[in-house]
Amino acid sequence: VESLEKDGITGRTELKSQIEQLRSLNERLSQDATNLVSALRGSSKTQGDWGEFVLESILESSGLRKGYEYRVQESFTREDRTRARLDVILDLPEDRHLVLDSKVSLNDYNDACGAADDPMREAALGRHLTAVRTHIRDLSQRNYHTLYGLNSLDFVIMFVPIEPAFIAAIGRDNKLWQEAWDKSVLLVSPSTLLFVLRTVAQLWRQE
Repeated sequence: VESLEKDGITGRTELKSQIEQLRSLNERLSQDATNLVSALRGSSKTQGDWGEFVLESILESSGLRKGYEYRVQESFTREDRTRARLDVILDLPEDRHLVLDSKVSLNDYNDACGAADDPMREAALGRHLTAVRTHIRDLSQRNYHTLYGLNSLDFVIMFVPIEPAFIAAIGRDNKLWQEAWDKSVLLVSPSTLLFVLRTVAQLWRQE
């Protein structure tokens, strides 16, 4: 009985220690999340870097290798001598390419999530949809498929790294995806991009 009691005290002490560690970890993660949200809201460059990090993580999880099946941040010179820097070039068999561009619009979507009432939420979602539509138009006008040295398909993949933000935009206007496609932009989220990338990975395995 004394032995069991001693073991019980030891076990409770260890459990208490583990709970305390979990509490500390939870507090640190909460603070890190708060810091991340603040950083992403404050700087468009930080938002862009974060979106590219998410994109590259999905590329790697699909079995594609940096420097082999895809390249990041490569620059090309247009005929008018202006420069174009591409987020990701996905290499396809037979020397073909897919261009991926990450677009992050956190501010308006975050405002919608934190809105105090329906009118504020609707207004923020309207601004969010406008921001996504602006990204689509800008990306379409860059004409990446005309760049010298790039044998790209005649459309570019626009990656929205936040799944709920993607769903919110599509839900706000169910014609948005078709509108993007008509402008030679394939609008994708993390889940739909994964399907595209695994198709590419399968093509490489067959090759």
